[in-house]
Amino acid sequence: MSSFTPAQSDDVSIATIRALAADVVAKANSGHPGAPMGMAPVAHVLYSRFMNVNPKNSKWFNRDRFVLSNGHACALQYVLLHLLGHKLSMDDLKAFRQLDSLTPGHPEAGHTDGIEVTTGPLGQGFGNGVGLAVAQAHLAAVFNKPGFDLINNFTYVFAGDGCLMEGVASEAASLAGHLQLGNLIVIYDDNHISIDGDTAVAFTENVEQRFLSYGWQVLHVDNGDSDLPAIHKAIVEAKLEKNKPTIIRLKTTIGFGSKQQGTHGVHGSPLKADDIQALKTKFGLPADQSFYVPSATYDAYAEIGKRGASLEAQWNSLLGSYGHKYPQEHAELLRRISGELPANWEQNLPVYKSTDPAQASRKLSEITLTSLAPVLPELLGGSADLTGSNLTKVKGSVDFQPPSTGLGNYAGTYIRYGVREHGMGAIANGIHAYGGIIPYVATFLNFVSYAAGAVRLSALSGHQVIWVATHDSIGLGEDGPTHQPIETAIHFRAMPNLAFWRPADGNETSAAYLVALKSRKTPSILSLSRQNLPNLEASTIEKAAKGGYVVHEVEGEDLTIVSSGSEVAIAVEAAVKLNAEGIKTRVVSLPCWFVFDKQPQEYRMSVLRSGAPILSLEALSTAGWAKYSHEQYGLPAWGASGPYQKVYEKFGITGSSTLHLLQNFILISDQLIADIAVVGKKVADFYKQRGAPVVSPLVKAFTI
Repeated sequence: MSSFTPAQSDDVSIATIRALAADVVAKANSGHPGAPMGMAPVAHVLYSRFMNVNPKNSKWFNRDRFVLSNGHACALQYVLLHLLGHKLSMDDLKAFRQLDSLTPGHPEAGHTDGIEVTTGPLGQGFGNGVGLAVAQAHLAAVFNKPGFDLINNFTYVFAGDGCLMEGVASEAASLAGHLQLGNLIVIYDDNHISIDGDTAVAFTENVEQRFLSYGWQVLHVDNGDSDLPAIHKAIVEAKLEKNKPTIIRLKTTIGFGSKQQGTHGVHGSPLKADDIQALKTKFGLPADQSFYVPSATYDAYAEIGKRGASLEAQWNSLLGSYGHKYPQEHAELLRRISGELPANWEQNLPVYKSTDPAQASRKLSEITLTSLAPVLPELLGGSADLTGSNLTKVKGSVDFQPPSTGLGNYAGTYIRYGVREHGMGAIANGIHAYGGIIPYVATFLNFVSYAAGAVRLSALSGHQVIWVATHDSIGLGEDGPTHQPIETAIHFRAMPNLAFWRPADGNETSAAYLVALKSRKTPSILSLSRQNLPNLEASTIEKAAKGGYVVHEVEGEDLTIVSSGSEVAIAVEAAVKLNAEGIKTRVVSLPCWFVFDKQPQEYRMSVLRSGAPILSLEALSTAGWAKYSHEQYGLPAWGASGPYQKVYEKFGITGSSTLHLLQNFILISDQLIADIAVVGKKVADFYKQRGAPVVSPLVKAFTI
């Protein structure tokens, strides 16, 4: 790599970026001008000298990836995308933060051309960057051949003080150091300002020493405001290090050029009109013109685009030659880039009969993964230090590890994430954003809550990340209420574009994987049991793939029990008892609300029909079940520690027991105990006594 050679366009381009950032935020009267103005020099050096991107094809597979982890500085990214020639016009810049614009308040992947990942919640982009680097290293190890360095891009991340305060970034950085990701370069905007003011009030650690301890290469530039040669030198040095990720501590002045530069006043508020005019005068731009771009700036950035187009053409030629020499690998790579699944892969899904042995759904998940791994090489799994409990490592699979460790290699398909749930989720989002890989990650369901921020961005961004979430209820038993997820399911069921599955048996587990793997823009959580579950007589993959179906049918029913997961078999047991007592009871399994809600109204009404009351049953919080039932039975508070059968008995969640000899509800040790059959009878009797027609809860005046 050559040393820094100044260009006549450097100063005017940097001035243009600073002034445009100020104009963009001022017109919206909302946003963050300070970081864009402070980071304009490093952004210009990075794009003009290093970034390999083609604005005319923002999805070129071997492009360098750029992540703005400090997403509040998105005015900088939007300005760069416009100058480069992406599908972002000057009018789009003027519509910053306005309704339905292509320039929302924080970068959104899939919404704005050229945005790789959705950022804004601080630290998430840092984790995404690690995931992008993991994906590149993995696909390079799988597909690159001697003379064919097909997949060799770098991932560049801009991050601020807030990103490095967030725990998710620390988790991701720690793992990145262990994995020796030399393709990852983070540029840390060390401007000493956050919303509360100078970071001296809360953030005084030695960041360089922290990252050295993680195993990173640490570089620094003391004058990020104007020392372009030093910025260039640091990036060159970062690219030369192949066995460590690099962080460059770049000292900048927030809002450089403004009257308020260096203060928190320029962090999250527009500059005043006179300040912007003075800024433009200082940088040699016309003070009376807003959104002004000199032709020299446009010309300079057009050259970057031409360079990227030429690089893509060279890459396409290399890819063609690769196809001649390695036709099988070439076809597989193209398939994976396209996101298409192999033909007939579904035939590998396990199918069960009711006579098959009862097994925990976490074990059923392991069986499914073992069946699918040979036909779906794009699966890249991992667990947050719970592999033996989650049962997520396919037998014979190799760990994704630096070859130098002797623990695996980069072609390996299983990642040891360590106890880093939040980092794991953010990394998985980055892995999927790269393309060619479907990541699945695992922990206990309760600890998916640790990763909720990453799961939320996964749903917002449309990342196909599959969470294998085991130990999903009071059925985990002895670990007790600290580990029993009572409120977790409704949290994730309420999240838009997230499929939360709670399968009741083997066929439902296969169905969950079937739909999750076909859902290219929807993340999924598979809520799985620790305890054994019997296979249901009426279950099939086809039925369960609709999200809900009738598992025990009767005509002229007095009651329908709707349930999910480990409680479905209990509901069936209660229905048998109720039917024997003359109370006609049908049972519905509802493993996935999100998928069921997408079915035609006629089908949904046939499953949860009018005519009799519907009682929901789940060993979790009852919140949300009113959408599908008239009465709800579940847990009123936290769970308890003990053998799972005893815990279920304690909360009255059993199909039939001696409790029916008692009153309907008995309070023992402040815990509500009831027999589901008794509860069901009470519900049926109550609605019969009312005498009014019972209308399905699905019948509404309107739907959202």
